[in-house]
Amino acid sequence: MSKYDDIIEKVFFNNYREGDQKVSFDRDELVQAFDVLKINRIKNLGDIPYTYRFRRDLPVTIKNKAPENSDWIIIGTGRGSYEFRQATPGKIEPSHNRQLIKILDATPEIVKRYAPGMDEQALLTKVRYNRLIDLFTGLTCYSIQNHLRTSIDTIGQIKIDEIYLGINKRGTHFVLPCQAKSPGDSFGIVQVMQDIEFCKIRYPNTIYKPIALQFLTENNVAILELSVEEDKDKFSLSVVEEKHYKLVSKNDISDQEIKNICDQE
Repeated sequence: MSKYDDIIEKVFFNNYREGDQKVSFDRDELVQAFDVLKINRIKNLGDIPYTYRFRRDLPVTIKNKAPENSDWIIIGTGRGSYEFRQATPGKIEPSHNRQLIKILDATPEIVKRYAPGMDEQALLTKVRYNRLIDLFTGLTCYSIQNHLRTSIDTIGQIKIDEIYLGINKRGTHFVLPCQAKSPGDSFGIVQVMQDIEFCKIRYPNTIYKPIALQFLTENNVAILELSVEEDKDKFSLSVVEEKHYKLVSKNDISDQEIKNICDQE
């Protein structure tokens, strides 16, 4: 068990009472846990809750205190303050049985040569050049910002990989915060919640659609629209829509395939 596990476990069980659905704590309690456990204190205390919000699973001892089919998550409730909350589920992965929609790859060859691979930046680049957000949503979309880092009073520090604005044929405005993940990673409910809260504050007159992006292979991309609901202090994460795209060359899609697609319209 790492020292982060020791600290977060100490803080949780200092505050948890059997049957609790939410458990509050603050930065000062992290300091106290370091002192009680006689562990050398780190400078960036906020990295501990951040790690369990976005990067690492909570210790098993904490996970075991959640009801069946539920997970504990950590949400920010302000600067230096947090809550353990229950979610069903806390994370979602793309499904494995979706039809692959073939799209002619519009990524410039020079970009493919010098930006290969399947990391998050390569994913955002291919999605942007191929207008996959437009295709997925049926909206005309424009990327306005990427790698946004900011703070929200009710949450604390947040990060959004890319933000699109969209418009439909009726002139309705949409904001689409996107989270990109490497293959094998999961999409967490905490990220979706922070994206929604950011949109409510920054773009109050738009409709928001949180979007999740992931490479399945170097040329196959899964796109999901996610939503979060809250009921009796418990959050639930669900998939509104999911599609998988395959980026192909002109020789990899036949006339018959194109005709079949047209016939389905």
